[in-house]
Amino acid sequence: MKLAVRTRGTRTRARLTAALAALVLAGLTATACAPQTSDTSSDSDEKTGTLRVWLFQEVGNEPKEKVVEDAVAAFEKEHDGASVEVEYIPVETRAQRIKAAFNDPKSAPDVIEYGNTDTAGYVKDGGLLDITEEFTGWREATDTDPTARQSVTVDGRVYGAPLFVGVRALYYRTDLFDDLGLDVPRTQAELIGTARKIRAAEPDLYGLAVGGAYTYGAMPFIWAHGGELAESEGAAGEGGSGAFSSAVDSPAARKGIEAYTSLFGDDNCPAAKCAGMTGNDTVTAFAAGKAGMAIGGDFSHAAVEAGKVKGKYAVVPLPGLKEGEIAPAFAGGNNIGVLRSTSHRTLAVDLMKRLASKETQGELFDAMGFLPTFTDVRADVAEQEPFVEPFVKTLDAGAKFVPASPAWAQIDASLVLPTMFQEVITGKKDVAAASGDAARKMNDAFRSAE
Repeated sequence: MKLAVRTRGTRTRARLTAALAALVLAGLTATACAPQTSDTSSDSDEKTGTLRVWLFQEVGNEPKEKVVEDAVAAFEKEHDGASVEVEYIPVETRAQRIKAAFNDPKSAPDVIEYGNTDTAGYVKDGGLLDITEEFTGWREATDTDPTARQSVTVDGRVYGAPLFVGVRALYYRTDLFDDLGLDVPRTQAELIGTARKIRAAEPDLYGLAVGGAYTYGAMPFIWAHGGELAESEGAAGEGGSGAFSSAVDSPAARKGIEAYTSLFGDDNCPAAKCAGMTGNDTVTAFAAGKAGMAIGGDFSHAAVEAGKVKGKYAVVPLPGLKEGEIAPAFAGGNNIGVLRSTSHRTLAVDLMKRLASKETQGELFDAMGFLPTFTDVRADVAEQEPFVEPFVKTLDAGAKFVPASPAWAQIDASLVLPTMFQEVITGKKDVAAASGDAARKMNDAFRSAE
């Protein structure tokens, strides 16, 4: 049995730096779902032959390649007559490659890695195989984080296995807090108040770096107030229609929008500078020592460590409305799925399980810093690396996911939510008008996807 691994791009030894690119990808892939395709499903289930796998090329991909090589070698040892060919595809061309694969089974791989916000779109396109029975019967799957399982589920059916997950928490400057005699915020109100105190004492700093284009940094404020991005009109999780309607203009969501947009002003993060800032911009500002606090991911750790604030910061879960509450965070990440066109269904599903197994996820954390989707494995890695603990606590408190609808790609690509925030921040519209317009745009997208 021969292991063939093809790679593209520069190879450098890396660990946590690779997590940044991978988890940014989890958000980017939502803008590039493959379009509608014809039925390319296969009735064949060959038990020998070559399986093709497409995985994402990371920044510093060599450690990931080594983990994958070991997993593939173990798979081949267990499956006589089967071999695996792995190709690492560039992020920039993934949409075109996956579109072509869905339409041309002869050129398609058997197994792919994909961003977890793409699941619903790829299912609608007819590209992913329904592996509900196999996943349900997989012993390790019982320890899968519920939110991670949600990211592979559409209309109650499972279309892949979660590979890794990432969430955001609150980074803060310990030296600054000590100098100003500040306590770590325990509630959302204290967070906003502390941000203003920092700005008042240090006018050259942002209190809490925020961005009008930072959708995933704003979502926790909406969720903490009990709001939702959208609500299902059918019992999708129980086999219903899975249709959605926007809830971003609900009273609860509007309170969250008001709380987040209140941070844009001269008393914290001036609108002229911060309205256009992205999540990366806010983390960059914090790492450069230009902010007292920032909302960043576990995947932001390496960037912060490489900045001026190294050794002078700590991380805690983003507080909720009441003391002791953790604001729900968006759970990003990537999944492993099997294409419907595979002629090796049994082998492909087994390979998917191997690539997304507890053993492989633990090794990927060691090699790349990817947070595991299994709760027990995640607890183990938190003991190994203390910086992971606040992110694990955030996940365990109950993270959230975007609507499991193919419409999310259009909503995200059209910048519906950033536009809403920016309209409020700049004073163009009030919260009611901006959220109402955003809700109409979201509903148009949801209807077009039905």
